Amino acid sequence: MQTNKNVLVTGGAGFIGSNLSAELLAQGHNVTVFDNLDSGYLQNIEPLKGVTFILGDVRDGHLLGQAIEGKDYVFHLAASVGNKKSIDFPIIDAEINVIGTLNVLEAARKSGVKKVVFSSSAGTFGELKSLPIAVDHPMYPDTPYGCSKLYAEKVCGAYTHLYGMETVALRYFNVYGLNQRFDAYGNVIPIFVHKMLHDETIMIFGDGEQTRDFVNVRDVVQANIKSAFTPGVTGAFNIGSGTQLTVNRLVELLKEVSGLSTKVAYGPLRPGDVRDSLADISLGSEQFGFVPSVEFPTGLREYWEWAKYDKVTR
Repeated sequence: MQTNKNVLVTGGAGFIGSNLSAELLAQGHNVTVFDNLDSGYLQNIEPLKGVTFILGDVRDGHLLGQAIEGKDYVFHLAASVGNKKSIDFPIIDAEINVIGTLNVLEAARKSGVKKVVFSSSAGTFGELKSLPIAVDHPMYPDTPYGCSKLYAEKVCGAYTHLYGMETVALRYFNVYGLNQRFDAYGNVIPIFVHKMLHDETIMIFGDGEQTRDFVNVRDVVQANIKSAFTPGVTGAFNIGSGTQLTVNRLVELLKEVSGLSTKVAYGPLRPGDVRDSLADISLGSEQFGFVPSVEFPTGLREYWEWAKYDKVTR
């Protein structure tokens, strides 16, 4: 019989965090969202009746400590996200992703939290040596973002080793889905959708034959919940779909689901972008039953239907 748990979701008003908060609430848990609304939106959580919202920044250790007091589990999603953004603002990236994560871990340790689930990134791998990408693939991140996420992963592991507090690091690949709004530093899907909605040319960096592993946010939510509530699960796990798609094919599928034609241009490769991506997700499947269930064409159509009313631009 499932018992209600007291949980905190940092970054809970953001894209992934709001979807996670909604599912936790639906399962009957007591949910507190901690978010500074820098990239989160109140309208993402306003429909979630019963959620407690705290306006706060993970760099504020004192306020964060108060928010974590009495919680059983912490889902740490608050972050400065993206390779390009970290190249432009490396100090901010480190302040949020490194110091912010340390603040979460320290507050969780002092409050006796059972487990911290940390949202990491496939950016920790850097340029890839082999596909599919195993959890133990060599890690040589080549952007400040990848470095900060790798540090945060390692310090989570250190807290488990030193203090016995369970921690999990989930390495997200290319997440997409409802509540994902346009951000110039963000994921390729909302950027392309934003361009299509405004009749602008889609810019592809490179020849478009680079591949990505797109995973729906609903599958990411399930990975968070299952890894948190499965006793004894600790360590790092790849969270993707286990499939790959070229960027050129992505554009074709967007044209199909939208019924729109759009101009496409090609530009030089960007620093920090990998050529190919494909997650080996077997470890998560073995240890906490992670099995992606949302087929990409279905998830893409669902996202387009949500985004086409200009929600993606807000």
